[in-house]
Amino acid sequence: MQTVPPPTDQFWRQPQADVLAALAATAEGLSGAEAARRLAAKGANEIAGAGKRHLVADLLRRLANPLVAILLVASAIAGATGDIVSFVIIVAIVLLSTLLDMVQERRAEATAEALKRSIALSADVLRDGKVASVPVRELVPGDVVRLSAGDLVPADGLVLAANAAQVNQAVLTGEPYPVEKRPQGETAISAGEGASDGEGEGEGEGEADNLLLHGSSMVGGTATMLVVETGARTRFGRIASALADEQPPTAFERGLHKLGILIVRLTVFLVLFVLLAHLALGRPPLESFLFAMALAVGLTPELLPMIVTVALARGAQRMAQGQVVVKRLSAIHDLGQMDVLCTDKTGTLTEARIAMTGHPGIDGDDWDRVADLAAINARFETGLKSPLDEALLSHAAGPVLDGWTKLDERPFDFERRRVSVLAERGGTRIEIVKGAPETILALCDRAEQRDGTLVPLDDALRAQVMALHTARAEEGLRMLGVAWKDAAGRARIETDDDAGLVFAGLCVFVDPPKQSAAGAAARLAGQGVRIKVISGDAAVVVQHLVTQLGLAVAGVLTGDEIAQLDDLTLAARVEDVDLFARVTPDQKLRIVRALQARGHTVGFMGDGINDAPAIRAADVGLSVDTATDVAREAADMILLASDLNVLADGVGEGRRTYANIMKYIRMGTSSNFGNMLTMALASLVLPFLPLTAVQVLLNNMLYDLAQMGIPFDRADARDLAAPRGWDMSGLVRFTLIMGPLSSVFDIATIAMLIQVFHVDVETFRAAWFIESMATQILVVFVIRTAGRLWGDRPHPVLVATTLIGLAVALMLPFLPLAHLLGFAAPGWRVMAAIAALVALYLVASELLKRTAIPERWRN
Repeated sequence: MQTVPPPTDQFWRQPQADVLAALAATAEGLSGAEAARRLAAKGANEIAGAGKRHLVADLLRRLANPLVAILLVASAIAGATGDIVSFVIIVAIVLLSTLLDMVQERRAEATAEALKRSIALSADVLRDGKVASVPVRELVPGDVVRLSAGDLVPADGLVLAANAAQVNQAVLTGEPYPVEKRPQGETAISAGEGASDGEGEGEGEGEADNLLLHGSSMVGGTATMLVVETGARTRFGRIASALADEQPPTAFERGLHKLGILIVRLTVFLVLFVLLAHLALGRPPLESFLFAMALAVGLTPELLPMIVTVALARGAQRMAQGQVVVKRLSAIHDLGQMDVLCTDKTGTLTEARIAMTGHPGIDGDDWDRVADLAAINARFETGLKSPLDEALLSHAAGPVLDGWTKLDERPFDFERRRVSVLAERGGTRIEIVKGAPETILALCDRAEQRDGTLVPLDDALRAQVMALHTARAEEGLRMLGVAWKDAAGRARIETDDDAGLVFAGLCVFVDPPKQSAAGAAARLAGQGVRIKVISGDAAVVVQHLVTQLGLAVAGVLTGDEIAQLDDLTLAARVEDVDLFARVTPDQKLRIVRALQARGHTVGFMGDGINDAPAIRAADVGLSVDTATDVAREAADMILLASDLNVLADGVGEGRRTYANIMKYIRMGTSSNFGNMLTMALASLVLPFLPLTAVQVLLNNMLYDLAQMGIPFDRADARDLAAPRGWDMSGLVRFTLIMGPLSSVFDIATIAMLIQVFHVDVETFRAAWFIESMATQILVVFVIRTAGRLWGDRPHPVLVATTLIGLAVALMLPFLPLAHLLGFAAPGWRVMAAIAALVALYLVASELLKRTAIPERWRN
């Protein structure tokens, strides 16, 4: 049995004979028996789907999250203490949130399925010396495949023979133009009538003329391909494997995990302190345990999942109005925290269309005759029209083309590298030729001046034209040369008729910069988002574009240079580099992960299959509605308009959503901690529990319900100005300052009730419940903004939910059934004293919040 050694990583750069030898193959293909043996050894040529995750294992993994685990323990305690309402609410919220996440994360499987739908099903293969139709999954390295226009390339391989083969590989490389494919050693230039450009970097996969990539499509001509890589070893397969890989937690998930750990630590500390202290004082063990567990529940933000979901859903609604479809809700927060945006240039910074940007004559200035001649040629050209032809016809005015009739044509082919058209108008008959400037110049012996006179095309004039060509090429622009000659008395174009042409000038093309891109990029920069352009184009093209847009960028790194760097070195380099050119899909993924390793929250915007792994790996995967199915499936958000302004609006909405979530977390942790700390301390000196376990849970539930309006609130301008991450140290500082502040006023209330008013136990609990609820609920108006209380009005929905929650808390002790909750109605003097203490507390909170809120939160 013949062995099939693995080819080199860059097999297209190796001599063709060496690759054939390594594969033990010939240009005549394999025998059926040998192909069967290789299929058994190498496996099927198919893209593996994402592994199906077991639902139970997935559910258990999510329930192991610290915050979710706390909530489940809290629900169990609530049920054990008789608070069935809290038990049902907490369990329902946790299950709903968890199920939503599980549904959303099935997107990886949908992505892989979309990828599999974009490959061919069968191919014409040489087997046993004959062409046979073979299922694509049965292709093996060493097979020889025949391809023609309309076929999808079924594997990665080398071109053995070609006839005018043109391939569209935009979804894999991002290159918008069809590219010519040819056997190794033949001379070729880019497709599109040989339009030249200024690309001069080392040849990569996308630029290799002899390489055919799995998933690309034949748009013209024919080719014979030697299969070298199949299945997961193709570039297409590597992309699918990357999409199926388990992804690290996003910025939002990492933040929630940190919050869960923080609450666990606070809860364990307080519960152990209370339990041990009560047992040391000889309190009843069961009562002490239930009280300690109630404190644990009191510290738990039961409605956090609901607050987060409502806030994110509200943000998604607002973003949908701004032409952004949100597929993963938590990505809204990640978008607000994003400080680096990686994007391709096509369609984002440019219009994603080819436009003629100049048509200079031999003097270097634009001359309409050059554009007119080229447009006439493009109008009568048959066959596949290139984007350059479309640009020429879009530029031409109606009268320019009126009255011309076509007599004959010699279409473009890869031998001539040009298109010749014989046309006539008003008795004037001329042959017009356009193609690569070097090809056209070689056929010309004269040049036309602006006044219509013809001059010899001597060496000096040729050098002048080539200098003009070189200058434009260095800007990354594509060009066509245009020439003509008199054709009086001729009715056909003969094979040798293109000699003795008159050179007219050049047509210059570009994918024009998007008019809104510069302003949108400036907006993003003002929001603290650094743009990094990651492109498959040449560095000179990308540099010219960012110069036109006036973007403040630094450094250039090419794909060849990235290939020489290990991950640690790349992570060091990406910090100071904003332009990445000639990069492969694997390198895009490495760049994203390198930036994440540096602590950045990374967004990636792309539209091709080649972008999908990086889109999925980014904290915020972005695509557009015109993107490939695979890119859209991999994305967290889809922009209905390919405009960075839409994204800039989304960044603001993400930060607004995050600010509102953090309002709840700051208020919840500080208020809960302060109240539970007070109850823990009070329980040590009072002969009775300050609140029963049920009253503690009722306090916590009413407080959470009162905060349901937070997702609708406005955000400070400072919250929108820069990326905001999960700042646990800042949250601890806020909690340790504002929590004890509320404890001071709670203790003052306790002292007043016992020493001044001498109330009984039920009245004490009612009065302290009212004071505790009032301070927790009303302080939202103080600490919802880092500025002055009176300088920023809250949203009406927040005002309504807060006041309703306060009204319910005030009413409970005065209801006829209050005794069932262990309350007795306080007198008006007690209520007046509580009102005074609450007012003092709010004033103190307003004064102290400047100290509690870290400076980085206020700037």
